[in-house]
Amino acid sequence: MRIEQDTKLDFKDVLIRPKRSTLRSRKDVDVSRDFTFKWSGKSFSGVPIIAANMDGVGTLAMAEAFVQDGNGLSVALHKHYPLKDVQSFYKKNGSDSVWYSIGMVEADWDKLQEFIAAGQMPDKVCIDVANGYSEHFVDFVKRARERMPETTIMAGNVVTGEMVEQLILGGVDVVKVGIGPGSVCTTRKMTGVGYPQLSAIIECADAAHGLGGLICGDGGCTVPGDIAKAFAAGADFVMLGGMLAGHDQAEQKIVKDGGEKFLQFYGMSSDTAMKKHKGGVAEYRASEGKTVKIPYRGDVSGSLQDILGGIRSTCTYVGAQRLKDLSKCTTFVRVTQQINNIFS
Repeated sequence: MRIEQDTKLDFKDVLIRPKRSTLRSRKDVDVSRDFTFKWSGKSFSGVPIIAANMDGVGTLAMAEAFVQDGNGLSVALHKHYPLKDVQSFYKKNGSDSVWYSIGMVEADWDKLQEFIAAGQMPDKVCIDVANGYSEHFVDFVKRARERMPETTIMAGNVVTGEMVEQLILGGVDVVKVGIGPGSVCTTRKMTGVGYPQLSAIIECADAAHGLGGLICGDGGCTVPGDIAKAFAAGADFVMLGGMLAGHDQAEQKIVKDGGEKFLQFYGMSSDTAMKKHKGGVAEYRASEGKTVKIPYRGDVSGSLQDILGGIRSTCTYVGAQRLKDLSKCTTFVRVTQQINNIFS
């Protein structure tokens, strides 16, 4: 056993210090990014925000809305759609706005092979597991890279630089960073495992960029300012769950309670998700997610305007004309004492 004594920070622990700026308006800020992925060689151009591969968020309806939005945002589709529905979307809309999501179970792999056999090799795949530290996961990533040499692969989740390096060297283009920060994730309470998200992004971005790879900050953002902090800390992409839940695109039934409208939102390792998709919680595991009610928010376009407007405003405060420049222009100021609140 050992204890690391240096301070690790979360989004709530810092603010961005303002500085002189020549920007006159938020409209002068470019919130898009251009990337060429290390292994696939494919290019990305657009707003680097991804809807998480969760029920109620990573939906085909959300992807349709992002196509219509035209800003280049994308959706990591949840992995429980019938194959024919995913095929239909790709044929109609192409693949720019979606990441095809899989886990490590053979059923996911077989479904992907069926998709490929039908002549629809996905150009972006998200390999999503709760624990990205197993050798089995690293081997699976290498297998995926060998099978899909020209596909952009995003995989995770991890929170430390050495694992980011191993995954990138194993063929991952974008490493997903975050263990336990999500609003409906209870991994930290159930296992005691985790890492403050801001520090995880800073350290993992440093490791990834040194090898020509990229990272996606996954979880912990509850307001637009958190997203701005993630980008300022070095995240290339940011994945959102709760901030995009509760909208018309959730593909869920609206529930009324006391005159208010709500939609259900739950972690994909929650009792709710496992009962829905797997018939229940397996006897060898425990639920690591919770279920909450999200106030109905209408169409997602309103939330997107708030999110992008907030990021643009952040850039004007520090003189970053492009989102790419935000990390170079940022000085973080600590505003709280680090408190061990892992079980709060």
